[in-house]
Amino acid sequence: MTISSLSRRGLFGLVGAALTAADGKRGMIVRSSRAEDLEMPLEGFLESYITPVERFFVRSHHYLPTVKAEDWKLKVEGKVSSALALSLDELKKMPRVELVSVLECAGNGRGLYEPSMPGLQWTYGSVGNGRWSGVRLADVLKRAGVQAGAIEVVFDGADVPVGTQPEFVRGIPFAKAMDPNTLLAYEMNGAALTRDHGFPLRVVAPGWAGDCWVKWLTRIEVRDKEFDGFFMKTGYRHPGKPVVPGVPVDPAQMKPVTTLRVKSVIASHLDKGEIGLGATKIRGAAWSHESPIASVEVSTDGGRKWAAARLGKDAHRFGWRQFEFDWTPGEAAYYSVMARARNAAGETQPFVQEWNPSGYSNNTVHTVRLNAVSAPGAAVSKPAEPAVEAPAAFKATCLGCHGEEAIAQQRLSRAQWEAEVGKMQRWGARVTPENKETLIEYLFKRYPYRAR
Repeated sequence: MTISSLSRRGLFGLVGAALTAADGKRGMIVRSSRAEDLEMPLEGFLESYITPVERFFVRSHHYLPTVKAEDWKLKVEGKVSSALALSLDELKKMPRVELVSVLECAGNGRGLYEPSMPGLQWTYGSVGNGRWSGVRLADVLKRAGVQAGAIEVVFDGADVPVGTQPEFVRGIPFAKAMDPNTLLAYEMNGAALTRDHGFPLRVVAPGWAGDCWVKWLTRIEVRDKEFDGFFMKTGYRHPGKPVVPGVPVDPAQMKPVTTLRVKSVIASHLDKGEIGLGATKIRGAAWSHESPIASVEVSTDGGRKWAAARLGKDAHRFGWRQFEFDWTPGEAAYYSVMARARNAAGETQPFVQEWNPSGYSNNTVHTVRLNAVSAPGAAVSKPAEPAVEAPAAFKATCLGCHGEEAIAQQRLSRAQWEAEVGKMQRWGARVTPENKETLIEYLFKRYPYRAR
C-alpha cells in the first residue's frame, strides 16, 4: 500500500473530469469540485424512497479514478489459505444478494457544529437511501479460506492520492466483514455503479458510516492485527465521550467511527422560513444503524409537546423511513418545529450535540424555525463576503489542488487556519516560509470565523 503522485498531465485530466461530473449533477450542492464532493439538497429526501443516483451524495478523498472492467481484478490477500484475483465476471457468477440501506457520510452535519472545525461543511444531505446488489463479502472470504486469528479486514481502492496525502485505506472488524448483510456491490439502484459511486465494486456496510464503504475496491487484506494507516489511526476517530468544545484530542485517545446514530431530518421547510396560516405538512426522513426506525415524533412548540408522525409504507431494516405530520399554525407567530426519531432499540436523538474535534456523527434533534404570517414575503438576502484580494500564493498553492468552494465553506479562527496550512504543507503543498504567513492572513480575512 504505497503512496503515489500524479503527473502534471494526469492531474489536470482528473481535475477536468471532476468538474464535468460536478456540473452534470442535477441541483446538487457542490462542496468541492476537486476532489468531487456533492451534497443532496433537502428536497432530495422527499422525491422518492430510493434516492436516484443523480441525487445521491458523493464523497471522494482523492480525484476520481478511471477503472476499466476488462483490466480490473479484486485481490484477496493476507491471512487466507488461497490468495484470490477475481474478475468482475467471476464475482457475478457467485450468489447475488440485494438490500436497501442508507449510506451516510460520518461528517454529515459537520457544518452545524459550534464552534466550527475544518473539513467539508456538510449540513444534512451527505446521505442517501440506495438499493445495492452484489455478493456477500463473507462468501468471498470463505472462498479464500480465512486462517485462524483474523481480527480485521482492510479495503484499498483504485483512487490515487495527490502529492504526499495519505492513501485512503480503511478496515472493519472481522465480525462485521462476516455479517451476511455486508456486501461487495457492483450495482446501485438496479444498474452498474457509476464512476463517482465506486465502479466497478464498492463495500456496502449497512448501519455503519460511509468511511467503511470503500469505493473502487481493488484489494482486500485479512489481518491478524489492527491496520495502522492514517485513516484508521488518525482520521475518522471519535472520542466517544463529551470533550471541551474547540480543544483538540489526541487520536490515540479516540476510537474509529463505526455505526450510525438514530437521526431524522425535516426536509419540507427551510430554517428561518415563512409560511402561511393554512394547513401544511411537515415531511422528512429518519434512519438508524442495525436497529430500524420505530417511530418519529414532531413538536411545533419547541419540544414542550410531541405527537406521532405517520411513517411511510416503505420499510427496510437498514433503509430510512419517510414521515409526514399535518399541522395548521394556530396564529401568526414564530414556531420552533422539531423532529425526533426513535429506533427499535429505544435510542433517540439528543437536543444538544456533544462536540467532537472532527464533527462526526451529528444526530441532534432537527429544529426548523418558521415564521407563520398571513402573507409570506421575500427571503432576507445574505450579507456580502468581505472583499479581499487573493495573493498569488493562494492561486498557485491552494487552488492547485482544491476548488475554491472547498475552501470558502470553512469558517475558522486564525489558529485553525494556521493549523490547516501546516497540514497541507505536510501533505505536499508548495508553501514556503515566505508565503505561509501571507496565506494564513488572507484565508482568515477572506473566510473569517462566523457563528452558524
